Amino acid sequence: MENRPVDYNTINGWGIDADPKNDPTYPMRKRSNENHEGYNWDRPPLQPVNIEVLHSIERPNVTAVFGTSAPPRGLSGMIRRYAFKYGEGSFAHWLPLVLADRVDVVEGIIEDLKSGHIPNIFAERGMKAQWKYDRMGLLQSVAVAAVITTAAVAWFRRK
Repeated sequence: MENRPVDYNTINGWGIDADPKNDPTYPMRKRSNENHEGYNWDRPPLQPVNIEVLHSIERPNVTAVFGTSAPPRGLSGMIRRYAFKYGEGSFAHWLPLVLADRVDVVEGIIEDLKSGHIPNIFAERGMKAQWKYDRMGLLQSVAVAAVITTAAVAWFRRK
């Protein structure tokens, strides 16, 4: 491919923000204190906290809106509570959260088995699409999992 100069005038929308009169935020840059009268509004009521909500130690309170569908529970909840004792800039915060997600998956499978539901892990992990579009990747990951499982079983049987 050749390096030809590009005529930017032919590109639709190029330089659209170059003219300050065409910039939608331009009038807001020049506001004075009298012009802020339109910003007075009553804050809507916050979402009530009726379950345990984990929040960052950098925040004095919970956010205005938060999810309530999956409160922390079990071993994964204990790991999450531990993670939220540390600030968001720390590996001690993020790595336990990643671990808690993996533990939560195992807890969910155990919960399914307890209730008599056998999970379709092949479908839930998207392996049908992976088989169709990335067969070698799927076979490789299954082979790695088989080797790790075999090694773990051999290790524990040896003891």
